Amino acid sequence: MAKEAIPPEGPFDLDKVRALVELMAEHDLREISLRRGDERWKLRRGPQEVVQMVAASPAAAPAGISSATSPAAASSAPAPAAEPPPGVLIKSPTVGTFYSTPSPDDPPFVKIGSRVTPDTVVCIVEAMKVFNQIPAEVSGTIAEILVNNGDPVEFGQPLFRVTPG
Repeated sequence: MAKEAIPPEGPFDLDKVRALVELMAEHDLREISLRRGDERWKLRRGPQEVVQMVAASPAAAPAGISSATSPAAASSAPAPAAEPPPGVLIKSPTVGTFYSTPSPDDPPFVKIGSRVTPDTVVCIVEAMKVFNQIPAEVSGTIAEILVNNGDPVEFGQPLFRVTPG
């Protein structure tokens, strides 16, 4: 962003932060860092990289002892990795509070089995008193709702699983 576009004093403008987030999504950027004097902001989108630790295999059993009868071998056998259910995840674009309805007296935006299009609003995530309508961004059928109404959600947290189609 050009230096003259950033005001010399005052807090970051929420509209400008939103515009930056939209630009990040539009250009598929993962991270933006801003600095003004001693103030530094870092905007990051997408899930954090996760390093999966795998336990080392047990040492070979001494000669004459069958590893099948070894109690250590029986208890340390790794469980097969579970396959994630099929479908596309709709993830939270921001940290906030998940709301499945537009207001407490209204029915939910979607329920399991609801057909959605990319423009269908599936929920609201409230952040700092701003209620952000979240579109599906995919066509298909809601297969699973992964959070409850009123739950706090994190950036990138899966909210819905959609079966494309």
